[in-house]
Amino acid sequence: MGEHSEVRPDVVDAIVGVLKGGDAAALPAGATAAEKTAAKDRYLSEFAAERSKRDRQAQAWELLLTRSYDEPPTWQRIFDDLDAGVHTELGELYDVLPAGAQEEYARRYGVPSTV
Repeated sequence: MGEHSEVRPDVVDAIVGVLKGGDAAALPAGATAAEKTAAKDRYLSEFAAERSKRDRQAQAWELLLTRSYDEPPTWQRIFDDLDAGVHTELGELYDVLPAGAQEEYARRYGVPSTV
């Protein structure tokens, strides 16, 4: 008999779980080549998306933290210290800003239309 031609989502989920560091004992027996390929593709796609998100978060922090502070600053203080025009770049990174920065951004400039 040949392998199943249909990809079982539960099998793909289990394989992805193991690829993310889960227990290999959770792998179901008889995973097909198509299921293994689907799991690998999904894992790599999620990994790339997460890496992109981390890169965007790092970029946002670089824009936000333009100077050092003696005391922990408020979001209002951080935004007060930003160079003019930085808010445009921060608007493009709005979805990865910390919650407090999103609130301060929205208070000052509104929620970007791209969100």
